[in-house]
Parts: sequence; C-alpha cells; structure tokens
Amino acid sequence: MACATEVMVVKAPADAVSLQCGGHPMASDAEPNSAEIAADFSAGTLMGKRYVNADGSLELLCIKPGEGSLALDSEALTTKQAQALPSSD
Repeated sequence: MACATEVMVVKAPADAVSLQCGGHPMASDAEPNSAEIAADFSAGTLMGKRYVNADGSLELLCIKPGEGSLALDSEALTTKQAQALPSSD
C-alpha cells in the first residue's frame, strides 16, 4: 500500500475486481509502507469526493485523502459529477 487513502464502497460490480491506489493494490488491513506511488497514479484523492469507473459499475467515497489516485483493474477512476436538479418555473 503506497498511501493512506481510505474509501467506502458505495456501489460495486458483481464480479471480483482489483482496486488500486497509487498504482498498488488496496487492502483493508494494510498500513502505508515505503512503496512509491506510480507516476500515472499520483493525482491524489480528495475527502468527500465520489470516484467512479467508466461504466458506472463502481462508486467509491473517499473518507481519508491521500497522495495516490484510485484505479480499478489499472484503469483510473474519475470524480463523479453532481447531477443537475430540474429547474422550477
């Protein structure tokens, strides 16, 4: 584990996946160690933001920020955009 990022799974796909942060696998009981954050996954995470994959089958809520960025099966996750509310006329 390369950084201290902690997430809560809001929505997950039915099949097994590999969740990474900073280019390294995440684990539920691991402490940050000396593993270096991969350059491709060094954008960081922001507390309170939701992160999703391209097809929307995975949604994570960041509960503790860190220096590494999140990925699912080596594909970077993006910040979920807020939905616009309908206007009231």
